[in-house]
Amino acid sequence: MGIEFNFDGKTALITGASSGLGARFAKVLAQAGAQVVLAARRAERLKELRAEIEAEGGAAHVVALDVTDYGSIKSAIAHAETEAGPIDILVNNSGVSTTQRLVDVTPEDYAYVIDTNQRGAFFVAQEAAKRMIARAKGDPSKQHRIINIASTAGLRVLPQIGIYCVSKAAVIHMTKAMAAEWGRYGINVNAICPGYIRTEINADYFESERGQALINMLPRQRLGKPEDLDGLLLLLASDESRFINGAIVSADDGMAAQ
Repeated sequence: MGIEFNFDGKTALITGASSGLGARFAKVLAQAGAQVVLAARRAERLKELRAEIEAEGGAAHVVALDVTDYGSIKSAIAHAETEAGPIDILVNNSGVSTTQRLVDVTPEDYAYVIDTNQRGAFFVAQEAAKRMIARAKGDPSKQHRIINIASTAGLRVLPQIGIYCVSKAAVIHMTKAMAAEWGRYGINVNAICPGYIRTEINADYFESERGQALINMLPRQRLGKPEDLDGLLLLLASDESRFINGAIVSADDGMAAQ
């Protein structure tokens, strides 16, 4: 018996949706029937993505969101629910990185990465969860899903991106803490840890000599594609994942196992 994922009647909020994996996640959920709310700082790029989704028959809304600004988080989620209705699924995807040795990290570098990747992810999930919990108290059968996008770098240390590794390790532990506290309200919180995925953002780097050298060090000497995460995303966002809570799932072609 096959399983078909159908998200008709569901609303999904995707942060960091203006490009890369966030844009892919939004398209995949929209194609599966979800109404998607696209959130990021680059509102013009979100409007382009909304047009693409609507041209394919999907439903999408745009909200401006800066995850480093607590006020922006609260207003964006309020706006999202005003525009699209209650959020059933949160894909917590915003992320940034810097490249340098730890001894060269400045306070500004540290704040840039931690404020987006960990602090921002925490308060986005918190604000969404407050609303999910309130609805669950009125209807205990209600299911909600939060998917935090962590990284293989949160499971093993990679050179030159130490602060990024620290931030994503925090997201992994944060996911477990949220799952333990919010599971009683029908909120399943899980994390995806992608490995190296080729997107429009990093394509030029992976064509360079350094990028090719990195690829040659990977277990199967290949990069992932954004679509390689589609099945995992759909499973964790669906009602079929009702028994999956607090899971940290690597999707890295075996990189974390090295």
